[in-house]
Amino acid sequence: MKTWILLITAGIACSLASGSLYTDPDSCRGRCHEPYNKQDECHCNTKCEKHRDCCEDYHMHCSKEGFSSSHDSITNEELLSISEQLYKVDHNKAQKSDININPQHLISSAETRDKEDHSPEPLYTYVNEKLFSKPTYASFIKLLDNYQRMTGRGEAFSAEQLKEQENFLQEVMKTELMKKLYNFLHKKKRYSTQEEFVSDLKEMWFGLYSRGKGEEDSSGFEHVFSGEVKKGKVSGFHSWIRFYLLEKQGLVDYYSHNYDGPWASYPDVLGMQFSWDGYFKEVGFAFIGCSPEFEFGLYTLCFIARPGKMCRLSLGGHQLGIQTYTWTKSSYGNDRKYIATAYVTSS
Repeated sequence: MKTWILLITAGIACSLASGSLYTDPDSCRGRCHEPYNKQDECHCNTKCEKHRDCCEDYHMHCSKEGFSSSHDSITNEELLSISEQLYKVDHNKAQKSDININPQHLISSAETRDKEDHSPEPLYTYVNEKLFSKPTYASFIKLLDNYQRMTGRGEAFSAEQLKEQENFLQEVMKTELMKKLYNFLHKKKRYSTQEEFVSDLKEMWFGLYSRGKGEEDSSGFEHVFSGEVKKGKVSGFHSWIRFYLLEKQGLVDYYSHNYDGPWASYPDVLGMQFSWDGYFKEVGFAFIGCSPEFEFGLYTLCFIARPGKMCRLSLGGHQLGIQTYTWTKSSYGNDRKYIATAYVTSS
């Protein structure tokens, strides 16, 4: 009898040490540096960056580094420089008079998973919807209803939806911002022609892969901008436009925020908690007030320059991080990787 008690006690101690009893399987909260376990959905030790299987919030909870060094030809200084240039040519961003937000209750990082609605009012009190008539906004918004949010349910695009993807790419490539991004990547010998760049954008962002049950149920665009629900939780969903449109319909309920960026104009950055039609998002960092091409371009830049690593950028004299992850279970072309996720962070 004593032996069994000792074994049970030891098992509980081990579980507590790894944080597995009281932490979410897809989060690094309380799991930093725990031993590798192949049964885990994602990992939180120092090797997870190498294997590209870290939990989405690994850098928030576990990483002490600023941003990862790189052995490729795009230097950290070049990333700071090109991001500042892209920031300056975001001509379609919202002006201060175009958006009013009401962040209301600020919570600590320790409170982010409490699932308590501390903010009785909506986040957005006003948005000038004339913004949405601009070509990049209009073509972006048409894409948002092309997906089933539940993972495990296969996606199948109609001819019209495929045309909407093409149209969005055409519209963003007309902007000075995306032309500047292409010219930068062309000089760094990443792409030979603009056509090659656009073709790769379509694959990395819109190419389908399986997050569950073997179905082609997900893509980088769906995850990052439209949002998904996996195992009862909101996954991805980092678009301020998507948030505003669903909040207006009464399908998103804003709860609180745990980070508000230092910008006095748009784009700004907000880390928030919310419910999407009954499903909770513990921490959702998002740019507020940027154009679709700005967010699309920055995430693309970081995915190409620092895939699976923290990417430090400069916007309006303020530095911030963009985290990307590659989808490692399938590929396209010459072993190129799809975007698993990309999001702005406070670090």
